[in-house]
Amino acid sequence: MFDASLLLAGPRHPLRRFWQSARHFWHGPTARLAWGLIAVLIVITVLQLLVQYRLNVWNRDFFNALEFRDGAEIWHQTHLLALFAVLSIGLAVTAVWGRMTFQRSWRAWVSRHLIDSWLGGGRYLQIELGNGEHQNAEYRITEDARLATDAPIDLVVGLLASVLTAGTFVVVLWHVGGALDVTVLGVNLTIPGYLVVAAVAYAILTTGTLMIVGRHMIGVIESKNQAESELKYAVAHLRERATGRMSPSDVEGAASEVGSALSDVLREWHRLAWQYMRTTYISHGNTLLAPLVGLILCVPHYVQGTMLLGDVTQAAAAFVAVQGAFNWLIDNFPRLAECLSSANRVGNLLLAFDQLEAEEAPAAAADRDAVAASQDGHPAPSPPPPGRVQEH
Repeated sequence: MFDASLLLAGPRHPLRRFWQSARHFWHGPTARLAWGLIAVLIVITVLQLLVQYRLNVWNRDFFNALEFRDGAEIWHQTHLLALFAVLSIGLAVTAVWGRMTFQRSWRAWVSRHLIDSWLGGGRYLQIELGNGEHQNAEYRITEDARLATDAPIDLVVGLLASVLTAGTFVVVLWHVGGALDVTVLGVNLTIPGYLVVAAVAYAILTTGTLMIVGRHMIGVIESKNQAESELKYAVAHLRERATGRMSPSDVEGAASEVGSALSDVLREWHRLAWQYMRTTYISHGNTLLAPLVGLILCVPHYVQGTMLLGDVTQAAAAFVAVQGAFNWLIDNFPRLAECLSSANRVGNLLLAFDQLEAEEAPAAAADRDAVAASQDGHPAPSPPPPGRVQEH
């Protein structure tokens, strides 16, 4: 009999097992497609960053022209904006094509691998889907495989863009903001690159707060996914039982199972809603405050006349860009949790297939011995029939 606790307690973690299988998309016949799409996405990300940087410079030049009431320069910057807009839109559309093509191709490979493992050796008949982690293998192969392959592409591309954006616009903040002289308790201090210092401190505050507030989200999302799987299994099981003869007591029992599974789903969604509400305090508050904080930080230099209006708007826009890059985790924490949960569940299913394959090996060896013995004229003992895999 199969004991699910052995999977979690063993040396092979489900996430590691998922990646061990999924990474083969980058090898063999699909390697050229996979690496080609990676190259395309990297190039597009870099080009998008260049356009974003040029728009940041445009922001400075346009508002400086407004401050000096330079009509010719304003008109020139207006034409440049149209060009940058076309470039940005074209790159964004190409990026969507690249990401979705990658996601579709990787999901197709992973799904085919799971289906082949599920059908191979009649394993779909050997896995008795009862209450437990492997409940409803169909859900693992369809929904969890989709989430486990869709999200990583977006997350990795977004993380790359965030790292490049942070590095680029930190330099802009350092150059535009310069140093700030302050007096603390009668002591004159000079803070070099004060906008960079403020951006890093602000990002640490918001990201740290989110990690504390949303520390239970991954577990809640995994529980929610498990409850959804159990509900689908209960409904499918009811339909299967309905095709045969069911007594009124059986109907009531099946309906009770479905009702109980639905109650579990609603309870988990209620917990998830509270998690989203708590993290929204941080994410939405950051969206509102970050642009204003960037502007307020530039006020001392603007009042002193060491910054023009264009410099202020450029620095504020760069501050927002840096915050968006530093707060990548804030924006993607729920999806990251969803991805890890689904990959973990697919990994558990793969581990179950691994154990079934290991159990099939002695039977296959016994069959070979039987064939060899029959050729020698000596019958071999029949191997015991394979058992059903069931969780407890």
